[in-house]
Amino acid sequence: MRVLGLSALYHDSAAALVEDGRIVAAAQEERFTRKKHDARIPRNAIASCLEIGGITLKDVDLVAFYEKPFVKFERLLETYAAFAPHGYSSFRQALPLWIKEKLFQKDLLIKELKAFAPDVNWMDKLVFSEHHLSHAASAFFPSPFQDAAVLTMDGVGEWTTTSLAMGSGNTLRILKEIHFPHSLGLLYSAFTYYTGFKVNSGEYKVMGLAPYGTPKFVQTILDNLVDLKEDGTFRLDQSYFDYCTGLTMTNKRFHALFGAEPRKPSELLTSFHMDLAASVQAVTEEAVLRLARSIKAETGAKNLCLAGGVALNCVANGKVLKEGVFDRLWIQPAAGDAGGALGAALAAYHLHGGGARKVPALGDSMAGALLGPSYAQGDIESRLKAAGARFAVLSDAEVTEQTAQALAGNAAIGWFQGRMEFGPRALGARSILGNPASSDMQRTLNLKVKFRESFRPFAPAVRREDVAEWFEMDTDSPYMLLVADVKADKCFAREDSGKFGIEKLNEVRSQIPAVTHVDYSARVQTVTNDINPRFHALLTRFKALTGIPVLVNTSFNVRSEPIVCTPEDAFRCFMATELDVLVVGNCYLRKSEQDPGLKLDYSADFEPD
Repeated sequence: MRVLGLSALYHDSAAALVEDGRIVAAAQEERFTRKKHDARIPRNAIASCLEIGGITLKDVDLVAFYEKPFVKFERLLETYAAFAPHGYSSFRQALPLWIKEKLFQKDLLIKELKAFAPDVNWMDKLVFSEHHLSHAASAFFPSPFQDAAVLTMDGVGEWTTTSLAMGSGNTLRILKEIHFPHSLGLLYSAFTYYTGFKVNSGEYKVMGLAPYGTPKFVQTILDNLVDLKEDGTFRLDQSYFDYCTGLTMTNKRFHALFGAEPRKPSELLTSFHMDLAASVQAVTEEAVLRLARSIKAETGAKNLCLAGGVALNCVANGKVLKEGVFDRLWIQPAAGDAGGALGAALAAYHLHGGGARKVPALGDSMAGALLGPSYAQGDIESRLKAAGARFAVLSDAEVTEQTAQALAGNAAIGWFQGRMEFGPRALGARSILGNPASSDMQRTLNLKVKFRESFRPFAPAVRREDVAEWFEMDTDSPYMLLVADVKADKCFAREDSGKFGIEKLNEVRSQIPAVTHVDYSARVQTVTNDINPRFHALLTRFKALTGIPVLVNTSFNVRSEPIVCTPEDAFRCFMATELDVLVVGNCYLRKSEQDPGLKLDYSADFEPD
């Protein structure tokens, strides 16, 4: 049985193909259109999944959409009715869009599917999941667990913002829900907006900014904004927010509470904004911890699965892991709405179709999230030649050796190998790599390659067999979704330098300063030979050269651009940045050897993130 899952028409649209319960392919539309968070019908992602699966859309038995638009519209109408007449201007803007497009999503989807396969009766083949059921399915069914509790947290689906489900075998049942407007995700997004970042895009910036600040507003948040219960359930005082009916996340009462208007993106970040970030991060961590403890007490489950946008908060995930609330933790790497496409497909196969589930003996069913398109070596060479690139074709061993040598010499390297990742993280297939021992690498990559804020941290990729020697964890973390401290014996004395905020940025805190955040933490990715042998081999050779089994790993893109998808995307990004080397398959490109006339500056082509 083949099921195509779709998410679309809000943000991060995607497609996923599941065959007899096996995940064949998954990809986000943004990678193909080059429009970040593209919400349009994922035509390119659909075509890619079908091509990878070697089928046409006619061969698909079901198409599953990740949420129920009528229920979402019901929430919209009931919310506006509850707050009327306040919010009329927002209602006036939203209603035409719903009537024109979103309310009739079934008709729109059938029209799009007919463009692929006009002779199929899509009315009978199109099914709809619920938003948080899709999240829960994406978390449980690919997990390495036969039985698990499942916690989903995000902004909002139809009505649900947080849910608890229990999964066993091929069954999954939602037990409890917290409903809109009470939402951890929307609370975090409110502070994202207030600190001057883009909602549904900049939340990870708030998380990265938090360690520079002091959580001095925690009690203010708990006394005024959030009634957080001991079991982790919560209610938000809506008199401080404007997201129910307004055009912004916060209102004048919120601004008066903290004594300032929202930061404009063009304004400088101050210690005030850092303290706000630290405070909302601390509240979020406490809420997630309380939820985890109460779920453990209520269900007795040994395993916990996580999904939804809040599950991308790797610092909170790391706190749950460190406290040992559950024996094992597994987080869907595409935890946001893109992962809803995969969850919808899995829910349709297991729950709607009753399909059997096979739990892998080792690891999970996500194949390292390497589920997107790949390119044969001959195709890579043809594409690069057409783009005007100058390159050498190396053997596998030469690729590993020359790349490791360049990294040891502090080169910044674009690394494009195998199948593209699914989800927001680059995991060694579409990555920019650097030497973690370089005290200048974080600054160089942020300012000269990524063109982004200097405070943003970078993640370490480490061989799984070496992780416990370098970080305070000894567990699989293949998807860069767990934060742990760098081992004390790898760190330098934690003396108080007297510096505050962004002044802390350039302090050398450990033997791997480029991936050690200001609080001595790191967002760890573990790499194994069975999932990503070429990346593992590179780490192994780098260790032999330097004694360090760790590399800086960040996504292969510039600020506001989606992660690269094709060899041409990789070459354009290479020529628009100060990357020193590009490795695409077995093609090795040195910047010094490229035609200077091909240098690009296309950063203005992308919307601010």
